[in-house]
Amino acid sequence: MKKLLLIISIALFATYPSTLSAEIYKNLIPQENISEYIVHHDFYSLGYDEETEQAAWVMYEYTKEEANTPRVQRKDRFRPDPAIPTRSANLRDYKKSGFDRGHLAPAADMAFCTQAMRDSFFMSNMSPQQPKFNRGVWKKLEATVRRWAEHDTVIIITAGVLHGDQFIGRNKVLVPDAYYKIVYIPSQNKAIGFLLPNEGSKKKLHSFAVSIDAIEATTGIDFFSALEDSQENALESQCDIQSWEWGRSR
Repeated sequence: MKKLLLIISIALFATYPSTLSAEIYKNLIPQENISEYIVHHDFYSLGYDEETEQAAWVMYEYTKEEANTPRVQRKDRFRPDPAIPTRSANLRDYKKSGFDRGHLAPAADMAFCTQAMRDSFFMSNMSPQQPKFNRGVWKKLEATVRRWAEHDTVIIITAGVLHGDQFIGRNKVLVPDAYYKIVYIPSQNKAIGFLLPNEGSKKKLHSFAVSIDAIEATTGIDFFSALEDSQENALESQCDIQSWEWGRSR
């Protein structure tokens, strides 16, 4: 594994993403020591982990208006993220690896405008995913979350669990053993988490549902630390699958 560069202080851009209210964003930005850099693109934010060459978390707001906007055409222009000072992983790292360049903030969630779609193809938003996982159960979960967003604005935090002993490419990109996704509906103060192994699965989505507490224990990331303790504890302990609309995905 390549040597870590000098550990630096977390670098924040001067402005918040245009689609997030400052107060909600401040309360949701993860507080942890995994990420060397926190980067704010216009439509999503991420905490980049230099050692594993990917994001420890990606966070974005997906509004009801965005979810119901006609989609722009997808163009697969994968490229390094210029906002990562030490450079992100690149396409060569994934070439002939057998793994998909798996989006963390999905391209389909960013299809409400050309810039959002384009920015979703930064390599900092990618993680090595087994093809049967990326094109199967993970894709199904992403589609389910999009349906939820059609009815109410959601905030999503997602990434790989940065554990594992397999690496790809010259930059030694870690292949996560599992992936997590947190879905939060601010208007209802309702949240649910998912924890899925990086492999194909025919299981129902609700079988992967977990509390945010469980994801924190697995990742070492504290997601809602700026909230009052009572609100944070109530939110993070939730795992009520009956309060979510699953459709055929359940």
